Amino acid sequence: MHAFDVLGDPVRRRILELLADGEQTAGAVSGVIHEEFGISQPAVSQHLRVLRESGFATVRPEGTRRLYAVDPGPLQEVDIWLEHFRRFWNQRPAALGTELARGERERHEKDDPRSPGGSKPHTKCEEDA
Repeated sequence: MHAFDVLGDPVRRRILELLADGEQTAGAVSGVIHEEFGISQPAVSQHLRVLRESGFATVRPEGTRRLYAVDPGPLQEVDIWLEHFRRFWNQRPAALGTELARGERERHEKDDPRSPGGSKPHTKCEEDA
């Protein structure tokens, strides 16, 4: 299964988010997923199996429990693939930074009585006139 097929499912993405916080038991994951998505424990187990078989998650036994964790390997592969597209979203924050700086500069110029077009402080005499 291709990485984006695995990540395309919102339940599997949410499971990975849960596992990103640290190892989780299958029961803990099932509880959260059942509450958020309303799916059964066997359905959650299927999603965990897909994540495990596709390499996105690892499982280790601890007594009678199974602890799941994120395996970063496939996520690194996705990150490498996404690198080709980062320029599209890196340009927008840079442009936003430019616009924010421009707005800040304009506010300072407007409030500075020494700048052209800046507002002058009002005196009592000017207000009475």
